Amino acid sequence: METFIQFIQENGANAHFIIFGLLLLAGFNIPVSEDGMLFISALIATKYPENFYLLFFGVYLGAYFSDLICYWLGRYLGPKIWNIKLFAKMVSPEKVDKLGGFYKKYGVFTLLFGRFIPFGVRNGLFLTAGLTKMNFLKFALTDLLACTISCTLFFNLYYKFGETVIEYVKKGNIIIFSIFITGIVIYLLKKKKTSNQR
Repeated sequence: METFIQFIQENGANAHFIIFGLLLLAGFNIPVSEDGMLFISALIATKYPENFYLLFFGVYLGAYFSDLICYWLGRYLGPKIWNIKLFAKMVSPEKVDKLGGFYKKYGVFTLLFGRFIPFGVRNGLFLTAGLTKMNFLKFALTDLLACTISCTLFFNLYYKFGETVIEYVKKGNIIIFSIFITGIVIYLLKKKKTSNQR
């Protein structure tokens, strides 16, 4: 990671392009961490404050367009997505059913809340939105709102507090992820109870 940060810092003038491009790859399920890119962008912005807005928009637009790529891959490829190795392990048909159930029950709140869940859950949500053919405009606008909130919040936190805030963000991510897993367990138990009563 340090070598990677060093490479981007050495190319400070083009860092926003590099980060934007790397985040687009994340839309194709290449393991590029959005959280990591936000931190690196903010870290570089502290050293090159004149590039603050370029770095912010590089990471922000990269994150947003990455989500749209993921959505369209799910929508365009449909069930064929499981024949592609990059996506086969990311979200199983069973997971799509579960996440689709959340979309039906909670609507766009699933997307708003899910945008803050790390550990690869985000891409699963975006792909599922495409697979279940969620209305694109609804997806794009909801994700734009969620992406704006998350990127603005974390970029500014990292910019102002640097590494000192990372541990708090990690703990917050674990709490959010735990809530998400608990929600899935409750949903599955309710579904099982309903099917047993029939």
